[in-house]
Parts: sequence; structure tokens; C-alpha cells
Amino acid sequence: MADALAAINLRRTRQDRPADPRQAANNAGGYGFTVTPAARLHRFLTLGVAEGTYYTGAPELAADNAQVVLDAARADAAELVRAVVEVSTAGRAPRQHPAVFALAAASALGDVDGRRAAFAALPQVCRTGTHLFLFARYREQFAGWGRGARRAVARWYLGQGVDRLEYQLLKYRQREGWTHRDLLRLAHPVSGEPARRALFDLVCGRDAELADLPLYRAYLAANSTGDVATWVRLIGDAGLSWEMLPDAALTEPDVWAALLDRGLPQTALLRQLPRLTRLGLLAPMSARAAAVAAQLADPRRLSAARVHPVSVLVAARTYAAGASGRSDRTWVPSAPVVDGLDAAFYAAYGAVRPAGKRTLLALDVSGSMTVPAGGLPVSCREASAALALVTAATEPAHAIVGFTGGGRGWTRASPLTPLAIGPRQRLDDVVAAVSNLPFGRTDCALPMVWARERGVEVDTFVVLTDNETWAGDVHPHQALADYRAATGIAARLVVAALTPTRFTIADPSDAGMLDVSGFDSAVPGLIADFSRGDL
Repeated sequence: MADALAAINLRRTRQDRPADPRQAANNAGGYGFTVTPAARLHRFLTLGVAEGTYYTGAPELAADNAQVVLDAARADAAELVRAVVEVSTAGRAPRQHPAVFALAAASALGDVDGRRAAFAALPQVCRTGTHLFLFARYREQFAGWGRGARRAVARWYLGQGVDRLEYQLLKYRQREGWTHRDLLRLAHPVSGEPARRALFDLVCGRDAELADLPLYRAYLAANSTGDVATWVRLIGDAGLSWEMLPDAALTEPDVWAALLDRGLPQTALLRQLPRLTRLGLLAPMSARAAAVAAQLADPRRLSAARVHPVSVLVAARTYAAGASGRSDRTWVPSAPVVDGLDAAFYAAYGAVRPAGKRTLLALDVSGSMTVPAGGLPVSCREASAALALVTAATEPAHAIVGFTGGGRGWTRASPLTPLAIGPRQRLDDVVAAVSNLPFGRTDCALPMVWARERGVEVDTFVVLTDNETWAGDVHPHQALADYRAATGIAARLVVAALTPTRFTIADPSDAGMLDVSGFDSAVPGLIADFSRGDL
């Protein structure tokens, strides 16, 4: 007779059943621990919700995460603002939308002190005209334009120097259904400075004196001519950006050469590499290609521009492909530029002090990891491989494996495989290698099970996943406990979350497990610090 009690096991539990009262059903049908509201907020701010996940559509995921933001705004708006400012000013997110959304929520739903904190933080978070327009759109989703909100917008226009404001007004003229004219009429900023008043008048369609506004004069001159030589001269003399030029100018190689000579901002340079290549400005043996490659990898420029490492990854992936995903335009990648993008990716993370520990980097390559990361044109699977390379470049004793729960293209005996990738390879080659792996189910316990069965000595397991595990016969935290007991190694587990869900495979009560999220420059350092025992 079968023993029904034999199915009750607190040391090994199937992942489609709870192993702990603190666990809840995840979106894939398995069970995992839930993260704290503060951790969920951090995931939202650093990862966003633009594309949803494999199991959850963007509207559902947005509603779920938005509720966390709204609850935080109502409970402690000042603390929410602090978190927003920290993430935004450190460049920890590839897109500003989540931070601006949360700031708008705090400005509308918080108590008096919280709303004041949100309005005071507006220039720190909304550093460009585009961010300000985004704030205006989100603000109207929560509330109208009270006195505090109007004053905050007015201070945005009054609190920066005239030269910088002039640049902002001309570079970012309209976005998100808003223009500067709309916001100036809403906020009514009053200034005693003649040049600032003239700027306000010009933007609002009134006549004004241009004597103290050299950039505005150059902008008007550039948009009233079709002469290439004039455009080149105005770029050099006045510092016009490419957004201030007429469309006809942007097809001219001499114009872009002038923009490069003047100094193209780091983010703009990343985005314009295909165009510059098509126009013949980045020939492999040219001095200009070498100069562009050097600028791309300049740590100071990357830091000053708050360039997110994933933005570099997207640029590298797109550029190396030699074709646009949004049009039929093609180009032949320039080798020095590809090398420069590789160097830029590592430089964007900065220096990381090695932990000196035996590290297993385990990439979840299941089907659910094929969704876009952070709303960007790169999958979670690809982003995880790139992030793993940073730790691989730091830790001499490391191995990289890919795992799934078996399925398409995987044998039942080998749902985990060592990956022949490393930091000495070009970034685009690594991304391509991981992209071509077959899909499968999700079993996040496999790295620990594999290491125990094969006697692999590991001090730190780093699992990069969406945490939607469901296909295994043992939960990940149980598999780690088995590994520790079998080897005598006090192994640690770092779970790097790549999607903004509420779940984690890390047991929050185990000090030897750490849950982190995002792909930003702080993550490799956190992993090393935890692995070393400093956290």
C-alpha cells in the first residue's frame, strides 16, 4: 500500500507547491517568496513596466506596481521622493519614466511635507525639458494644477541659468503633448532678468529683443537657410545641437562632422552611431573613428551623462547588427566603434573590487527570459549575459552556466550547460550566443543541484532570473540548504531580479541570500560586497 505521508517533505518540495507559509503563487504557477514594498518600489524605479513580462502584460504589471507607488505616496511621500531622487540622480534606471511617475504621484497624493519635497525635487529629477513634459503628463493623471504645482514648474524655469534654459527651450521644444508655451502660460514665471523675459516672450509667440540670446539667434538663422556652410559655421560658433537644426541639415556629412568636432553629447553619440556610419564619418582607419571610440569609452563622460550600462548594451547590439529594427536602413559596422562600445559597457560600471570568491554565474535562459528588459530592445536573457560578464571580468575564479527546466532543445539529463562566453569576447558575440540557446521551462534550483551533484565548489551563486520558477522538484532555497549540508561550504546566493514582479527565490530570513534588481552600475559592486561578506 502506498504511503500517502511520504509526499510530505519539508526539505524537498516541488516548486508548484508552497514550501513555506510565507510563499505565494507566482505568475507561472510556481511558488516563491514575496519581496517587501520597498524592494518592489526599487524594482519599479530601476526596471519599469513598459513591456510587461512573459506571464503578465504591461497593463497588469503597471497596475500592480503603480499601486505600490500610490501606497508609498499616501503613506510617506517624503521617503518616496528620497528614493526617486536617489535612483534618478545616480543614473540607476535606463528610462526616467518610473521615477517621474512616482514623483508626480508624490506631488499629488502626499501630505503637505511630502508634496513640498516632491516639488522641491522637480529640478533634480526632471533635468531636461523632456522630463518636465513627462511630469506634466503624469501630474494630470493624478490631480489638477494647484498653486504648489504651478510654482514648482515656475521655479524650474527660473532656477537655472539663462544660457542653460535657452538650450533646454530650443533642444526640447515639445514632447508628451506639451510645449514650453503651454507650461509657461500655466505657471506664469516672473523674472527681472531681461534675457530670461525675452526667452519667455519668444517661446510664447511674442516679439522680443534677441541681443542677449546668441543661441536663439543662431537657431533662427539655421532654420531660415538651406546652406550647408552656414549650418556648419553656426554649429561651430553658437553650439547648436542636432535637434535645433532643420531636417535637411541632418542628411549632410559636413554638418555631422561639425557636430562631432564641437562635441556630441555622450547619449546622442550612442544613438547616432548608425547615422554617422552611413554618412561615411566612421571609416575603420580614420582618425575620427578612433576619436569617437575613445569618447565612447571615457569613464568621466559616461558618468557625467549618467549613461546607463544597458543603454550602452542596446547601442552595441543595434550597431553590431548593421540594420535598424524600425526601418530598412543598413550600415557596415566600423570595427573601432564596436571595440569602443565594448569598452564603454565595462567603463559604465566603473571599478569593482573583487570578492576573491569562487563564483557561479547562473543565467536563467528559460522562455520567460525572452521578454524585453526595462522596455528596451534587448531581452532579459541578453541583459543577464551582459551583466554576468562584468562579474566574470572581476572575479578570477568563476564559471558561467545557462539553465532552464528542460523542454525545447534541451535533454532531460542536461537542462543546465556551461556557457563558453567571457569578457574577452565582443559583447555582441556574447549576446548572440545566449540569444540562440533553445527555450525551456524555469527551474531556478538547478544551479545548486548541478553544483552539488558534480562536486563543484562554489562560495557564491549568482542567479540572474525573473524569479518565475515553477518546474523543479525542489525549491531553490532548499537546494541551497542541501548544497551547504553536502559540501560544508557556507555558500551564499545572490538573486538578480530582471523583471519588476513581487516574487523572489531568495529566503528573506536567510542572511546568506541577497535580492538585488536592475542592471545599473551599482549591482556588480553589491554582488562583490555581499560575496566578500561586507554586507
